[in-house]
Amino acid sequence: MLVWLVICYPGTGASAQDAAADRQVQGAVERAAPPEVAVAPASGEGRAQYPAFLANAFVNVNIGYINYPFSDLQLEPGHRAESVRVPHASVRAVLFGRHFGRYLSGQVSYMRPVEYAQYLNVDGADNSRSAWMHFGTLSLLARAPLGPRLSLFGEGGLAVTSRRGFADGADVVVNDAQFWSPLVGAGLEYRVNDTWDLVSSATYIPPSDEHRQPHTVFASAGFRINVRPLPAERVRKTLDAGRIVPENLIQVGYATNALGYGANNVLSKQVPIFWRGKVEVEHSVVNVQYHRNVFYTKRIFALDFGASYGQWTSDRNGDTFHTFSVFPVMRFTVVRSRPADFYALYSVAGPTYISRTVIDGLDTGSHFTFQDFMGIGVFLGARRQFNAEINLNHYSNGNIQLENAGVKVPLTFKVGYGF
Repeated sequence: MLVWLVICYPGTGASAQDAAADRQVQGAVERAAPPEVAVAPASGEGRAQYPAFLANAFVNVNIGYINYPFSDLQLEPGHRAESVRVPHASVRAVLFGRHFGRYLSGQVSYMRPVEYAQYLNVDGADNSRSAWMHFGTLSLLARAPLGPRLSLFGEGGLAVTSRRGFADGADVVVNDAQFWSPLVGAGLEYRVNDTWDLVSSATYIPPSDEHRQPHTVFASAGFRINVRPLPAERVRKTLDAGRIVPENLIQVGYATNALGYGANNVLSKQVPIFWRGKVEVEHSVVNVQYHRNVFYTKRIFALDFGASYGQWTSDRNGDTFHTFSVFPVMRFTVVRSRPADFYALYSVAGPTYISRTVIDGLDTGSHFTFQDFMGIGVFLGARRQFNAEINLNHYSNGNIQLENAGVKVPLTFKVGYGF
């Protein structure tokens, strides 16, 4: 979510001329070290200013090289492979980070290879079998300035490794494994300005003899986007524009597969901007949501946080299950007119409790999962108090657990009231 927020509406929001003037005022001495944590937003700025918990937050996007030297050591006794192929292209995304001061930051990240490791010609068969690898990390960064814009940092924390193996019928060839281990790393960062940093780093996760997992090395380069409180002038312009964004929104909805799963399939396959799932919902029994708006811009963007409860019936066996989620949602107003505002919205990685872990005979992981949804809608009325929306929903754990069948929710039709 934060990735979308800072890309769509970067931290300072100042023009290049304003930024240049600010740097002249600050002087060279202040530029010689990483920026201080910015002052909290002033009172009276309301929802036109970033909320306090987002000030001094950041995200990273890195691409690079990964290596975990898989071999026959990961195979169960009695099995062999002609060769093992480990593709090295990989990505790492810091989903949420926070600067605690000039020299200390914390972050949560997700790391995975672009392609999974492959065991070729297992047990003499002409085949290729994949072992899936995913990593989640929780770490602290401590930095030391090397010059006006360049800093060295060290990283330390924990990593959870999830390995999804494979079997030959009922005979396991590579075991599944999931475990925590320490993580260490180091890198360089170059401060372009208060919003943008360039980052390069190397990270090491030690081997686990218990799980027959080799060490993992990840080297990458990318960028960091920092969220800084908006300048007072930008906030004033937003407030003066008089845009009406309801602070609270209550919605009730109904999901049905009467129109099939075509929209889900198109947006997860032909236009891959959403997620698929093996468990298919037939209809909802209960579907209610509450949104609280915390930030909006002059014309287009709005950020809400919300909570939802759903009761669902699966398509294949008629299994009933419940979900309770908290989530962020980003809303983009694409058409504004006197009678109505039309928008698109997107929500990702909302922590969720799901009451069943096996639905229609498929294992979805644990009771902890994530909710994602996207859709289109409209606000009507003089105070934009009436709302209608159509969206798609999805539940899965992002492969941080060993099983992840995923839940596909078809078109959901909602009505709401804003105040």
